Amino acid sequence: MLNGVRLFTPNIPVMGSKERILRLKDETRTKILDAALNIVQTEGWQALSMRKIADQIEYTAPIIYEYFSNKDGILLELTRRGYLILAKDIREARDKHESPEEKMEAMWIAYWNFAFAHKEFYQLMYGVDMVCCTVKNSLPEAENVGGMLGEVIESLFKKKPVSDDDICMKYYTYWSIIHGLISINLVRPNGRTTDELNQQILKDAIKGITLSINS
Repeated sequence: MLNGVRLFTPNIPVMGSKERILRLKDETRTKILDAALNIVQTEGWQALSMRKIADQIEYTAPIIYEYFSNKDGILLELTRRGYLILAKDIREARDKHESPEEKMEAMWIAYWNFAFAHKEFYQLMYGVDMVCCTVKNSLPEAENVGGMLGEVIESLFKKKPVSDDDICMKYYTYWSIIHGLISINLVRPNGRTTDELNQQILKDAIKGITLSINS
């Protein structure tokens, strides 16, 4: 009220302090993870430290510890981020094809492409030339990737009943060969074979395992 006149205050929605604080916390958390990834892409995983992250985003180290209790917490969240990207890539590859055989090949090629497009994530997720996140197998995001591949592997069995052990064995057969080839190329970049040869080896391996399922 001003000079006896009641002022009208429009009912404008305003973000509450709680919502604003949560938004700022999410933004800071994302900024920390982005800074960590930037350090790794520039200097490698061994260079990552809480102090370097703090310096890059111009925060004090204690603030970083308010969001992540230690470096392992950051590695876990980056592992989760990597699996989300990988899941999206193999899902899109799967959905472009009709037959299980074509789906299987496309999904593993997408897996291969992810490894080199997001080398730092792959190193963290699968422990290539470093210690990987030890709890990655319990992440729902990691299980989602394995689940999608497992479903297509199951659909490849046409001549005999299939058990979970059968699916698991074939999954690890595919994965061990493809992961092995990726690891050789990541660890020895100077001795890496040509992309054309790698693609041929990759496709031959996938087709060979697929054909063995119903032989």
